[in-house]
Amino acid sequence: MFELNEEQLALKEAAAEAAMAILGETLKEDDESETFRPEFLHALGEAGLCGVQSAEEHGGLGLGYTEYAIILEEIAKVSASYAVSVAVTGLPQVILATFGTPEQIEQHLPQLAMGETIGAFALSEPDSGSDAASLQTSAVLEGDHYRLNGTKFWITHGGYADVYIVMARTGGEGPRGVSAFLVPGDAEGLSYGKKEEKMGLRSSPTVEVVLRDVMVPASNRLGAEGDGFKVAMSALDSGRITIAAISVGIAQAALDTSAAYATQRKQFKKAIIDFQGVGFMLADMACKIESSRLLVRKAAALRDAGRPYSHIAAMAKCVATDTSIEVATDAVQVLGGYGYTREYPVERYMRDAKVMQIVEGTNQVQRVVISRHLKRIYSGE
Repeated sequence: MFELNEEQLALKEAAAEAAMAILGETLKEDDESETFRPEFLHALGEAGLCGVQSAEEHGGLGLGYTEYAIILEEIAKVSASYAVSVAVTGLPQVILATFGTPEQIEQHLPQLAMGETIGAFALSEPDSGSDAASLQTSAVLEGDHYRLNGTKFWITHGGYADVYIVMARTGGEGPRGVSAFLVPGDAEGLSYGKKEEKMGLRSSPTVEVVLRDVMVPASNRLGAEGDGFKVAMSALDSGRITIAAISVGIAQAALDTSAAYATQRKQFKKAIIDFQGVGFMLADMACKIESSRLLVRKAAALRDAGRPYSHIAAMAKCVATDTSIEVATDAVQVLGGYGYTREYPVERYMRDAKVMQIVEGTNQVQRVVISRHLKRIYSGE
């Protein structure tokens, strides 16, 4: 089930080569200057890496989440920032494929899948993060258009995206009052606030998005009124697999760097990997990564098979992201003083890894999802 076939191995190798060729030369420079290069995302799209999970007739590769996880891991080994960009521009594709009308799909999905346009997902608000049902952005129907007003926080690609999927309240309180809309990036009344100055993922722009009397046609609504929470939750379930895969990539890069260093660095006339304190640390890192990778692939395989996967996706996200920060922290320790400097990339891996425990629902929220699943099983509900 988890052994890669020849096609998947070829895809893995192609993704690794493309990521290094496109992203490799500017990693340190762009991280330090907090520079996002849209042309890099376009280039990844030209390499076929932005629409892995989308159907071929819509410009994608027509593959599954197993393959999607494979390529995201490889991109993340080079740059977690751009792996997140690929994953975020993939969310609108997943939503469109599930909830979009034929017209919406034709207008947006092929361009997103081929990397010609950039997508964004606007759910979180200043006072509404994991409690998505409490969002306050409003959408009022006026004739054949909706008038949107509100503020969205923590939006990846804010100011760069060509299309935003925006969750807004069309009804009463709670999840049943939320609807989803396609909002063009050049819509009148759409503006952008501060760009966050982040610890990690510094080449990935995270920006406040402000909607002031933004008018969108009713035909831009995804699904029926009140379907927004269902749209958001389905996207987040899928997104937890992608974040978990990216986290495995970060962890693998940290192990690759620290293990190579430990075999070359000598103290007391022998390589430091031969000291049990270091060797066992590296062994534990490898075990954690492999177990996380297998859990990610199980979640992806369940999704691909059309079977329930939400609780496994939550487990994969929780375990892989915890592993990522643990392994990256240990990698810094293996390199010692060098690990604390920007001469080596492990300090970047450590900074990038931390946010993975927060995005797509904090790991505390993942544990809520998992514990509720356990309650249903053991209570007979």
